[in-house]
Amino acid sequence: MSKILAFAGSNSSQSINHELVSYVVNQLIDEEVKLIRLTDYHLPIYQIDHEQEKGFPEDLEKLYDEIKAADALIISVNEHNGMVSSFFKNVLDWLSRLDRNFLASKKVLLMSTSTGENAASASRAYVETAIDCYKGEVLNSFGFPSFQDNFDIEKKEITDETLQLGVKDTLSQFQQKIALG
Repeated sequence: MSKILAFAGSNSSQSINHELVSYVVNQLIDEEVKLIRLTDYHLPIYQIDHEQEKGFPEDLEKLYDEIKAADALIISVNEHNGMVSSFFKNVLDWLSRLDRNFLASKKVLLMSTSTGENAASASRAYVETAIDCYKGEVLNSFGFPSFQDNFDIEKKEITDETLQLGVKDTLSQFQQKIALG
């Protein structure tokens, strides 16, 4: 059984990416999964002066410890104006200052969703490159298009059968790959 840490890269209290991550982790069988909200880790906007004067925030070290304790990560990223959100970029900036290779040996399922058909693909592409820079390995990546049209928030389920089968298949592949180490 693998230890998996899951989160969305959004700071919205009504994050559709958090909804997607929640759905996905509830589909996992025989895995130890911890779902967190990055908003529970209070990080100021990264600034070298802050780092030099005050050091690393306590919540940063807590988040870092959560990541280090996991065998794998499930991340769903949002997009603002065609780019990764400043909130998530800030989290990555802080983590990379604490340890440039903070994702070393971490296996990652990377997802994204949006209200449009592109499913936050530009943000997902940026984060995939960042994961590689921080020495993580993206095992699977997918975009979930037009969230409101394809997911029932109240029932917490995917309404499009093709997307549902795709997510199920992706999860199965991810679990097989992390089981192999």
